[in-house]
Amino acid sequence: MAGIFKAYDIRGLYGTEVTEDLARDIGRAFVTFLGCKKISVGRDCRLSSGPLFEAFAEGATSLGADVLDLGLCSTPISYFANAKLGCDAGVMITASHNPKAYNGFKLCREKAIPISGATGIADIERIVAEKAFAAPAARPGSITKVDLGADYAEFIRSFAALKRPLRIACDFANGMGSWEARAFEGTPISFTSLFPEPDGDFPNHEANPLKTETLADLQAEIRKGGYDFGVAFDGDADRAGFVDENGDIVPMDMITALVAVDMLRANPGAAIFYDLRSSWAVKETIEAHGGRPMMSRVGHAFIKQQMRDADAVFAGELSGHYYFKANSTAESSALAALCVANIVSASGKTLSQLIAPIRRYFASGEINTRLASRDDAARVLSELKSRYGSKGRAFELDGLSVEFDTWWFNVRCSNTEPLIRLNLEAKTESEMQRRRDEILALIRA
Repeated sequence: MAGIFKAYDIRGLYGTEVTEDLARDIGRAFVTFLGCKKISVGRDCRLSSGPLFEAFAEGATSLGADVLDLGLCSTPISYFANAKLGCDAGVMITASHNPKAYNGFKLCREKAIPISGATGIADIERIVAEKAFAAPAARPGSITKVDLGADYAEFIRSFAALKRPLRIACDFANGMGSWEARAFEGTPISFTSLFPEPDGDFPNHEANPLKTETLADLQAEIRKGGYDFGVAFDGDADRAGFVDENGDIVPMDMITALVAVDMLRANPGAAIFYDLRSSWAVKETIEAHGGRPMMSRVGHAFIKQQMRDADAVFAGELSGHYYFKANSTAESSALAALCVANIVSASGKTLSQLIAPIRRYFASGEINTRLASRDDAARVLSELKSRYGSKGRAFELDGLSVEFDTWWFNVRCSNTEPLIRLNLEAKTESEMQRRRDEILALIRA
């Protein structure tokens, strides 16, 4: 079990780290911990997801909980179902964007409130390790099949405000993205599908738009001409990557800025969160359109809690997660794509023209450095704070961030391994390169 109970979910190699026996125990531990009575459970198309569902459901129902079997679905649909069905807990069986050999569990309370390492995953791990399960129920719970795909699609379509027809291309990477794209049916969006058939072997390419090489097929399709933009989904479709009408990759924080503009159209003055790795231009765009920009730390559990605390309507993360108050303060890649479509259709401009004035600074991208241990990472942070903290505006929302007049950087540690991650931005490309190399030299000394 070591290492699979993580900060945001439970995830590991199927057959060795994640097994049916473990899934059965997780089902029992989940019900023991929450005392839940009605659990919505969805799963992605990995070949192992069906057997893991059966085992989890067996464990959960043995303690008297009823399981609502959502079948194959996207993670955003599982969040939607959790609230729509009035469940007091929810589970999605998926390894998200990880390769096919992996699988795991995303866990929620009622209203899709996430369970993280600090709010329950560590407790569930302990219950599993100690076999400290509640007593079996005198009357086991039931398993009922429920399909909310059509309900979710109708809900997402209600946000459509297109002023002209659009044509887009969608790369589903043989994952669950085609469930999200059902929301485009019946709107003025026509779309071409790449690799729409769910296939847990992911035969065409890895379902991970953060790896830019996985976008090559989508870029090639867009460059055939006649498209307004393209969308690539990860395996469980809770993340989306975008390319413009020329097939060029649009940074995910630039999409946060565009979606914020569309959300503020219907919610003037609302709070919008962006993660601390995002460009200065995101904050400036939110302010320019009358919103209240608020910075969040990295990680869905943290962002969702901050959104609830501030009653925010939207948040965007540099990793391609887009969170909406309307979907239980959880991700919806379909709604993110629809918001981009709304903006493009209303503007009279192409996506590249809309992005150009927002993409006004120069970013390093996230650069990872492997260190010998987490102690070394802590020493690096201390050294950077000592050297830069008094010279700029320093804060420690997540790792160390320091802002100057013409550049900023954030350095933070991985939650799971001895990696330190650098993000840096400057007003000129030359300063970005110089400061990036300067910080990296300190990190790697």
